[in-house]
Amino acid sequence: MTRNRLPLFILVLTVVAIVAAIVATSGATKKVPQRTAAAGSAISQSQTPVGKALVDARGRTLYLFAGDKPNVSRLSVAGQAVWPLFTSTTLPMATGGVSAGQIGAINRTKQITFNGHPLYYYVGDHHPGQTAGQGLNEFGARWYVLSSRGAAITSTASSGSASRSGTSPSSGGAAGYGY
Repeated sequence: MTRNRLPLFILVLTVVAIVAAIVATSGATKKVPQRTAAAGSAISQSQTPVGKALVDARGRTLYLFAGDKPNVSRLSVAGQAVWPLFTSTTLPMATGGVSAGQIGAINRTKQITFNGHPLYYYVGDHHPGQTAGQGLNEFGARWYVLSSRGAAITSTASSGSASRSGTSPSSGGAAGYGY
């Protein structure tokens, strides 16, 4: 009888070892949270190639769409793939000389507005302060960076300064910030 129990014991021990190995390598590792500010937590101003412009808490440039109406986004769903909405569940803080009284939101979409302009990112901007979307005419109107007064900055960047990573405004952009 001891002979019959030994293979059974080895089989059970082997099964337990395999299960333990699977559990240990199943990806149950704890992910360490990033220690960066939430993009929607603040609106500030920063020096960009086109002048001092509005940026989010991570330094990403914010744009207005000239085709929008005050506090109403007129951008199509297709356009939002290239120009993602700047959204937040709460109103962002105003920092760095930006007026908190100009920050608002469109209730339906939680899109943040500044001086009545719905705010957007451009997927072609890959670095903080980059303005590759400045002056583009896409989805029916022009796109402009905003000043801290809430007005469109219509000037263009000096030659070569709109792109830090080889992405020019006409290239359409590619991967960049995770939205």
